[in-house]
Amino acid sequence: MFFGSFLHSLDDKNRLLIPSRLRGQLGSKLFIMKGYEGSLSIYPDEQFQKYLAKLETLPYESKLSRDIERIALSSVYVLEIDKVNRIQIPTALINKYAISKEVVVVGVLDHIEVWSEDKWEEYLKKNEGEFEEKSEELLKNV
Repeated sequence: MFFGSFLHSLDDKNRLLIPSRLRGQLGSKLFIMKGYEGSLSIYPDEQFQKYLAKLETLPYESKLSRDIERIALSSVYVLEIDKVNRIQIPTALINKYAISKEVVVVGVLDHIEVWSEDKWEEYLKKNEGEFEEKSEELLKNV
């Protein structure tokens, strides 16, 4: 399970040092893809396989399903952690999703997210004030 947030910088080759608290859970093969609200999502192999299994249950005859599958899966890259615990974020994803050099790495249960620091701050500003109401509504019947 991933949790916490960590401020990091990408180096000149768009490499990100994986926060030490997250390293042991990631394994050696990772999948990075378009996330939500402007983030990138990074899944360990096992969790990515579970994500794919969910997509496989969607009816391909449905345009909504095809749209989700195409957008999500066309953004996927396979990553490996190097000897000094870094991953290289593909330049195509950096450019397409406007990821800056200053990033926040956020643990979100089964995956981690990479946010541009400014987008993360904007997201928090917009959503933190409604946290209690949203939590109460979403979790009241769980």
